[in-house]
Amino acid sequence: MAQIRRLHPADTIETVWLPRPVGLSLRDLQYDFSGPRVLTCLTFVRYRSTLDQRFGFSFHRRTQKEIAIYLMRIGPVGSEKAVVRVDDTSYVDVSDAVGDFDEAFFGRGGLEGLDDLVQERLAAGQQTALAGERIGAPIARPHQILCIGLNYSDHAAETGMPVPAEPILFTKPPNTLIGPNDDVRVPRGATKLDWEVELGIVIGRRTSYLETVEEARAAIAGFVVVNDVSERAFQMERGGQWSKGKSAETFNPAGPWLVTPDEIDDVLRLAMWLDVNGTRRQNGSTATMIFDPYVVVHYLSQFLVLEPGDLINTGTPPGVGMGFDPPIWLQAGDVIELGIESLGTQRQTVVPAR
Repeated sequence: MAQIRRLHPADTIETVWLPRPVGLSLRDLQYDFSGPRVLTCLTFVRYRSTLDQRFGFSFHRRTQKEIAIYLMRIGPVGSEKAVVRVDDTSYVDVSDAVGDFDEAFFGRGGLEGLDDLVQERLAAGQQTALAGERIGAPIARPHQILCIGLNYSDHAAETGMPVPAEPILFTKPPNTLIGPNDDVRVPRGATKLDWEVELGIVIGRRTSYLETVEEARAAIAGFVVVNDVSERAFQMERGGQWSKGKSAETFNPAGPWLVTPDEIDDVLRLAMWLDVNGTRRQNGSTATMIFDPYVVVHYLSQFLVLEPGDLINTGTPPGVGMGFDPPIWLQAGDVIELGIESLGTQRQTVVPAR
């Protein structure tokens, strides 16, 4: 038995029960029904008559408001607590029940049942107003941060590099991870500090040797906004691997929250942007990705074990500093603002080397 949930504009949910598992186009439904699954699907209405003719179904409509599960971590550095964002002004603290949003949380399937917990606490009045607390990265320090280079066709074009035949992999140390509004620090000796707005993938379960791209969907816990800060002289002019220019402290702001896949209409059609000092520098879309998130997860699983909570930065659209003529480099005092449709926004101030 498969279940489809469709959000309506009035915050109601249409639930459709199919009498047996069905396989529909992944392009259309963004899921492969191989068992009991739940799907938020805005394109379902197109297929309602087809499903009725082929399978028959009954449906009912619930009127209670659904809580979107947006994971956040708030508080001072090193003392963040796990919360679920309710709206722009409030949250529910779940840290006593889940600990942290870390490898253990994702590994034990912590996302399952989290919505019920949040509903219970909302019903009990356990909702807290945001009061200017620092927002940390939405996941605790991961096992690894993996990155895909030159993964947007229009970004590859601006760099003058060929479109890669396979994903280009490099890594960043987990200690580069910071909150979405924390300061970005200039490394000592840096001369070509750059920005990159990116879609981040958070892995939801231990994953290796996936047989198909479709299997990658079940391995993804959610998506986040990432700024893949880079020092181009270190990256391109000092020899060795790209990681040399990607690994300084503060070089991986993430958040403000993790959004679960069911809350995103189409992850392959998300607008993304980045401003420096109020001037738009990047204006792109995940639609120009060369290797989409599911291809990336499947591909990486052939070479290494992905652990729960791992973060994958999936590349950037055009408009990075090195792509301008002449190039534009970040300086101490600059303000970077960036965001991705449905995933929130970030704001960082560049501070001098220490």
